[in-house]
Amino acid sequence: MVTAYAAMRDRFLAADPDAGTTVSTALDGRSLECVAVHPDRSERVFVGTFESGLRRSTDGGRSFERVDDFPHDAVMSAAVSPHDPEVVWAGTEPSRVYRSADGGDSWTHLDGLVDLPSSDDWSFPPRPHTHHVRWLEPDPADPDRWYVAIEAGALVRTRDGGATWEDRVPGSRIDNHSLVTHADAPGRAWVAAGDGYAETDDGGDGWRHPQRGLDRTYCWSVAVDEPAEDGANRVLVSAARGAYEAHRAERAETYVYRREGDGDWERLDDRGLPLGKGVTRPVLARSPSDRPGRFYALSNRGLFRTADAGDSWDAVGVDWPDRFADQTARGLAVVP
Repeated sequence: MVTAYAAMRDRFLAADPDAGTTVSTALDGRSLECVAVHPDRSERVFVGTFESGLRRSTDGGRSFERVDDFPHDAVMSAAVSPHDPEVVWAGTEPSRVYRSADGGDSWTHLDGLVDLPSSDDWSFPPRPHTHHVRWLEPDPADPDRWYVAIEAGALVRTRDGGATWEDRVPGSRIDNHSLVTHADAPGRAWVAAGDGYAETDDGGDGWRHPQRGLDRTYCWSVAVDEPAEDGANRVLVSAARGAYEAHRAERAETYVYRREGDGDWERLDDRGLPLGKGVTRPVLARSPSDRPGRFYALSNRGLFRTADAGDSWDAVGVDWPDRFADQTARGLAVVP
């Protein structure tokens, strides 16, 4: 059974896409920010909230408890190491990174992040006095190597599990929103940022910015398919013209684009996935063990799935309250 864990602004849903049903709902009224789960421990789900800390479920999202040992109320990002389901990282506002080695029971602050030279320039425009860790991405080839996206200011790295940090490099994006890696593509990473799309094949030492065909460059979410036989990757990204068109339902106009290998970006219009006016930026995801071409997209219009890399999409039948029409999707994780 495949399970999709979806976080909207004020409600968490677990869905069975194959059956087209809602498995459970939880966290009503909370201000949700992110969701993280390991495929081998799919009953344990972490959800970050903006005002009530880190929440953990041990029953597949049917119920949640606050992680009492976590020291911050505003948890903006979370990730579980692909190498060890007991290793969990969480990022906060203001920008701090914490690590747990026991499945979230206890946490260690990985200090030194805000001592980086670029930190003087970090600022989140709606709250310019502060900034936060928007995304955490583990390297599937190295358990000690992680990417940390600061909104807004930098994409930084660690090669030693957070003991030390490497500042942003020339060519990397500044307003990073999400990043994805793939176990079968060592050294490669793909970034969706407010200042455009970027990708690397050397672990973040250098970055390329293929933009041709991407007529909207405020990028929010990125997902990548299994590498083809020649090593090329198929990438999907959601994008708008700017923050208002991405996040505000009354002004929203967002799209999803696809790129094959080194080709141009193609906008996936009229494929069954709601896009364009009134659609807030979709969050994209795929299961790490799913068949090639299978992607998921979550927006204010619902949860959708494609089996052919975006050529056609079908709605996943889940409980969808009317109030979601005015919300942005906060997080999506899909596990077998």
